[in-house]
Amino acid sequence: MTIYDNIYEIAADNYGLVTSAEAKEAGASDKELSRIAKDGRLARIGYGVYRIKHWVPTEYDIFAESVALVGPGAYLFGESVIAMHALAPTNPAQVFVATPNRVRRSLPVSIKVVRRPDCGDATEYEGIPSQTIAAAILSCRGTMMTSRLADATRRARELGLIRVDQEMALLEDLNGGD
Repeated sequence: MTIYDNIYEIAADNYGLVTSAEAKEAGASDKELSRIAKDGRLARIGYGVYRIKHWVPTEYDIFAESVALVGPGAYLFGESVIAMHALAPTNPAQVFVATPNRVRRSLPVSIKVVRRPDCGDATEYEGIPSQTIAAAILSCRGTMMTSRLADATRRARELGLIRVDQEMALLEDLNGGD
């Protein structure tokens, strides 16, 4: 296998994305990575993040790309978790990504970074590091209407993304413990 084949295998399992760190682990030097990008087989989408040219877009690409651009330890947060699962209407122009790390790199204006030292509520959905659905719903209190969050909670339960007891607890919490 060539180095590009190794890079392709990594990217094929990650929404067409590969980081320079992953490419190095696959045996690519910075010079080889640069040459592959110059050949047109990779497109640089941000600092240390590349997308293979032959990739069929999916509905989750924007979420995976945003998390990759923020860097190691980053995960989808709040409204973006709700958007990814189509649980309630959200602002599609913004993707919220949490990270325990300080981010100094330049990011697209569509990515909103949330600095969170504690990542205890992180999991993975569709192969993308994400805040849990229950934690995401609670994170949106005060920024989304309570009725939308309640609808998102019910929809998450219908889709099997949360359990009945979680649904009950979230609805009680959203209603102020009534």
